[in-house]
Amino acid sequence: MSKIFLFRLVFTIIVTFLIFIAYSALSIWSFSGKVQLVKTDVAVVLGAAAWDDEPSPVLRERINHAIWLYENEYIDKILFTGGKGKGDKFAESEVARDYAIQNDVSSEDILIETKSKITEENLRYAYDIAIEKNFKTFTVISDPLHMKRAMLMAEKTGMEAYSSPTQSSVYKTLDSKIPFFFRELFFYIGYLLSLPFR
Repeated sequence: MSKIFLFRLVFTIIVTFLIFIAYSALSIWSFSGKVQLVKTDVAVVLGAAAWDDEPSPVLRERINHAIWLYENEYIDKILFTGGKGKGDKFAESEVARDYAIQNDVSSEDILIETKSKITEENLRYAYDIAIEKNFKTFTVISDPLHMKRAMLMAEKTGMEAYSSPTQSSVYKTLDSKIPFFFRELFFYIGYLLSLPFR
């Protein structure tokens, strides 16, 4: 193998990977604004940190968006996801449920799962509950820049899912958006590369 051929091969691989990264970044950013206001059986609210018995600002905005969809009859039920962090007394989903009840969502219309630690588990455990309850269609709620990865995972889980990012994310400034964006880009690419091995 000549040095020129080897150089061209390495150069082609690097350029291809950079194009893949750029395309993934553009997909995440452009998808973040996609809102599908579709009537579904249940909203799946992806977990985020809880501070003792209070939702963190990120989780609170996700819950508030679910409440808005519920009040405007886009969803019939809300399924909160998220387990306990290390040292926590309450699961994220338990805190979210209590907050929603305090804001006039009927407890009968709320379901929770308390085992998940990551996004993929949020969706998988939520889907297990959905099968038991005979839910067929899903509205997935998270922060805008999280939606591309979340929706791909929902699809791979088997959900007929629609995207509904929060409209009032705490990630408003570039200083807060950019780190979150690069974190999502890293995890999104990692998930894509892992798919052939699943």
